[in-house]
Amino acid sequence: MSAPQLFDLTGKVAIVTGSTKGIGRAMVQGLAESGAKVVVSSRKQELCDQVAAEVASSTGAETLGLACHVGDWDGIPDFVNSVVDRFGTIDVLVNNAGINPAPTTVSEMTIEYWRKMFNVNLEGPLRMAQQVAPVMRDNGGGSIINIVTMAAYSGGPNVCAYGSSKAGLINLTKSMAQEWAPWKIRVNALCPGPFMTEMVAGAERVREGFIDMIANGTLMKRVADAEEIVGPVLYLASDASSYVTGDEISVSGGMQK
Repeated sequence: MSAPQLFDLTGKVAIVTGSTKGIGRAMVQGLAESGAKVVVSSRKQELCDQVAAEVASSTGAETLGLACHVGDWDGIPDFVNSVVDRFGTIDVLVNNAGINPAPTTVSEMTIEYWRKMFNVNLEGPLRMAQQVAPVMRDNGGGSIINIVTMAAYSGGPNVCAYGSSKAGLINLTKSMAQEWAPWKIRVNALCPGPFMTEMVAGAERVREGFIDMIANGTLMKRVADAEEIVGPVLYLASDASSYVTGDEISVSGGMQK
């Protein structure tokens, strides 16, 4: 099979949570350009519809904008059922949605903040994968990609809840991969380093020099553009990674784990 065919997703159905902005927005664009039918999802239906229409217009792909709060455990089954009703199957799930509001130190941590972080960043991917996996199993397999962070390895006083929830997601990724390999479902994690997002731009406005600081934590001494996540996502979503599961791949400009 040639290299272009390896990355071809024609006819595949891909869900990307948290895909109306940032790296999630770049992912749905890239998946659609590679032939996939894409589900654009975030908490706001109007924004989902807008981005789905933009992707369809620019790529010709079939798209669906469908709101879902991944922290709503009981709401996720209806979301997955709606996708299956529309497309008949699900081949790729990218658990990208996550939060890191107002970073809080260990000393100042509240149980409400902690639980909110784990609800969205860890329980959400668990529930979404639980609901999608049987669909993949019944249709011959699929690929689940959990978006983690390099902070899962290093920790830090201001990212303790965020990093801890994402470290848990790495462990969950390995458990899913082991359990679902007989179903021909591959499960892997991508661990981004610093990417230029609205959150990073906002931090720079509040704290001048923030972008330079995080860039200096990489070997390449720069912050990535959102589109630089697309290649790794396509690799894990497609047959190019047919023998890869239970792994975590850093996309971080050389940051050390």
